Amino acid sequence: MQESLRYQGDRFRVVHVVPDPSTGLPSRDVIRHPGAVVILPMIDDRTLCLIRNRRLSVGAELIELPAGTRNLDEAPETTAIRELEEETGWSTDSVESLGVLLMSPGILDERMHVFVARNLTQREQKLEPDERITTLAVGIDEAFDWVRDGKIVDAKTVAALLLFRLKTGH
Repeated sequence: MQESLRYQGDRFRVVHVVPDPSTGLPSRDVIRHPGAVVILPMIDDRTLCLIRNRRLSVGAELIELPAGTRNLDEAPETTAIRELEEETGWSTDSVESLGVLLMSPGILDERMHVFVARNLTQREQKLEPDERITTLAVGIDEAFDWVRDGKIVDAKTVAALLLFRLKTGH
């Protein structure tokens, strides 16, 4: 397999991939991404912290779980603990893995690690200058109602909530 760079951005790069001819696969452009995390911050056994996040790409404010891109060579757990405090103001010493999601494997190699954060301590948000995020304390059942009713449409949030329910029974 051969790759040639098409575009290099701050968070990802686009490469043109030419597979080995023996595979019979066509060449295509692929987005290479360092990976990301999504966190389910459990304030207590039945309440989680969601965020309202203004998303320029879709021109809307979305209700989501906190998430973020991994720094180069950063462990996913480290990213999760950092992003949790930055986006929500909640901190914890450890997170529990629920699994890994492939976000859009037809065009993107991003692996999103899903974590649950418990034993939270309230601190202050440490937002990036371009972030406009507010927090919402929501019951877990209400969050699922919001998915069903179309109030939550963010795919990583829907998938992470489903993993949480399947693995914990909540």
